[in-house]
Amino acid sequence: MADPATEGRRLRRSFGRLAVLGALLVVAGLVGLVYTGLATLTSMLLFGWLLLIGGFVGLLHAIDSRGTNYFWLGVVVAALNIAAGVVVIRHPQGTAEALTMFAALLFLTGGVFRLVGSVVVRGPQFGWTLLQGAFGLLLGLLVLFDWPHSSLYVLGLFFSLALLFDGLGLLAMGLGGRRVVSMVSDSMTPDSVTSERSERRVTGEPSASPSEERGKWSKE
Repeated sequence: MADPATEGRRLRRSFGRLAVLGALLVVAGLVGLVYTGLATLTSMLLFGWLLLIGGFVGLLHAIDSRGTNYFWLGVVVAALNIAAGVVVIRHPQGTAEALTMFAALLFLTGGVFRLVGSVVVRGPQFGWTLLQGAFGLLLGLLVLFDWPHSSLYVLGLFFSLALLFDGLGLLAMGLGGRRVVSMVSDSMTPDSVTSERSERRVTGEPSASPSEERGKWSKE
């Protein structure tokens, strides 16, 4: 069985690294919110490289599975991913414009469907669904009317917000985890056991034997 103190230090280091990663993502998200054009370009390049790497990995998997019924399907999908990755990397601005147009159409269609559905169904969430539909429709129209100039900041804004909220979640998880591990480690130290024995002597309660205490630690 590992020493509780050593295990506690290891867990604290792990949660500390998680908190550092969250802080870095928060900083990256804030920088992206200030420089949305740079965030858009960065997101497009990352998207292109992900497609390219995923295409090569898929091609290797397809080669490993040659002779099966899915060989040519894997090759075609990998080739499409590689081609799309090359296009995105070579033309990030044009890709951003196309994806922004696609996002605007998604907002429009989603907003229209929510509006129509809320009016027709009139369920218990009528007001909330109506508000969501109106917001989606308005957002789609704003992005569409400002296109292609909106492609310079829309994707970067969404990318930066995703980094910011993911970073806040990791930061809260890391700090909270370190606090919980510290509380548990402090309660399992020998000093806490000695103080517990002293309190039992003062109150007249029978003290636990060393074997019982070791059994208690092993259960914890």
